[in-house]
Amino acid sequence: MMLTGFAHGGLELRRKPDGSARLAGRFPYNSRAVLSDGGRTGRPRKEQFAPGAFRHSIETGQEVHLLVGHSFDRALASRGAGSLVLEDTPKALVFNATIAAAMMEVGYVRDALAGLAAGLIVGISPGFRIPPQQTVPDAEEVTEEDPSEGRALIRTIREAILFEISLVARPAYSETEIEARNWNTAQQPAQVGSGLHRTLNRWRA
Repeated sequence: MMLTGFAHGGLELRRKPDGSARLAGRFPYNSRAVLSDGGRTGRPRKEQFAPGAFRHSIETGQEVHLLVGHSFDRALASRGAGSLVLEDTPKALVFNATIAAAMMEVGYVRDALAGLAAGLIVGISPGFRIPPQQTVPDAEEVTEEDPSEGRALIRTIREAILFEISLVARPAYSETEIEARNWNTAQQPAQVGSGLHRTLNRWRA
């Protein structure tokens, strides 16, 4: 199962004289998303990506697509086609895409760019998987929030395999949204009591 995350990515679109377009955006690191407020009896859950979480995929030249709404049938650019450039910075995953002039005649491309211009498409969402634990034992970690900030459990993703970045329209959180998630809680917070241990086990896929 591929997971997805969300961020207001500071999307920027610029038209070029040759009819193509340049689209740039960023997915911030160390930005916590509230996945759940815990309801009436549970504990809040938050998630964040550590700096460099996508570095391996970027450095190995793995194919990554820029899509509309996580649909590979609605591709805008890709690394393989030479139209998508990714950069891993200390603060964010940054991308720059060139949408070819010929693509401007495609219906979903016109719709996506119109949505951007109208302010309806406002962020980006990476599609990724967590690597197997036997390959990367510390790919993710669950810790407890500083008591001065709250009582949430915080999942930090340290390494993820990136497959695609999508333009998305509906943010649920002010800064970073995680839209679907299966938590691997093999690595649990230090000094976890039996009650918390049972709660973590309920998050397993």
